[in-house]
Amino acid sequence: MRRSNIYPAKPFVKWVGGKTQLLSDIKKTLPDDLSQQGAITYVEPFVGGGAVLFWILQEYPNIEKAIINDINEELICTYKVVRDKVDALISELGSFQKEYCSLNDSMRKEYYIDQRKRFNEDENSDVETAALFIFLNRTCFNGLYRVNSKGKFNVPHGKYVNPRICDEETLRADSSLLQKVEILCGDFADTACYAGKDVLYYLDPPYRPLSETSSFTSYSKNGFDDTEQMRLRDFCEQLSFNKSLFVASNSDPRNIDGDDNFFDKLYKPFSIRRVSASRMVNSCAEGRGQISELIISNVFN
Repeated sequence: MRRSNIYPAKPFVKWVGGKTQLLSDIKKTLPDDLSQQGAITYVEPFVGGGAVLFWILQEYPNIEKAIINDINEELICTYKVVRDKVDALISELGSFQKEYCSLNDSMRKEYYIDQRKRFNEDENSDVETAALFIFLNRTCFNGLYRVNSKGKFNVPHGKYVNPRICDEETLRADSSLLQKVEILCGDFADTACYAGKDVLYYLDPPYRPLSETSSFTSYSKNGFDDTEQMRLRDFCEQLSFNKSLFVASNSDPRNIDGDDNFFDKLYKPFSIRRVSASRMVNSCAEGRGQISELIISNVFN
């Protein structure tokens, strides 16, 4: 799927676990006649980097309304600023681009640490918060978003020769598309009020870690353990009861333990497909490469 030539709107941040590579598999899971159906509402309770959001709104013009949500307050602030104040955001990011790229490597690291401290400790306007969020995302190690137990962003500086901090074209395309999107910040279960006929949910929760050392799910200080995974299953059952369609993605425990049927048991009444994906972040080179991920749905094509 050659997205860049077809869709002008795309994620404005790098996001670990982003779903760009799974878009074709997600499309295969959706009803074949989705584009021919009437007006549809789309809900994404864990929006993250928004790869599915930006793709699906351009792929299916009959989605007339969308609701996105995330528990990450700074991320949601950034979405709102991209939608409502894109000119001011582009101006701030342009300043970051000019200042950062004029520095040598050691000065870049010092500049990054100063901006990270400002992001964590200062009282910033919504535009400043959004600009700092994108700047840190574009210049930190591997585009990670990770916080400590106090909720402070703690990812170290990355080493990029010429990072694109201000992508004006993408930001303007995203701003245009987001005009029909309602943006919420809170628990995923709060979006249950939108469930009903002609409503499609896509759920991309923090993945269940495949091992103790492979967890990159700490994008909020509260975490997302197996109890939360079971609560999400209950939420999916509620969506089905209310006649909504849902598609969810998650890690496949069988990559590590062939007898680990946690999700197979949890989502037994639903469709479960295993698809191939590339693991992009791992501290050990041998831990990178193709693995399987799960696509779970109440759509039975």
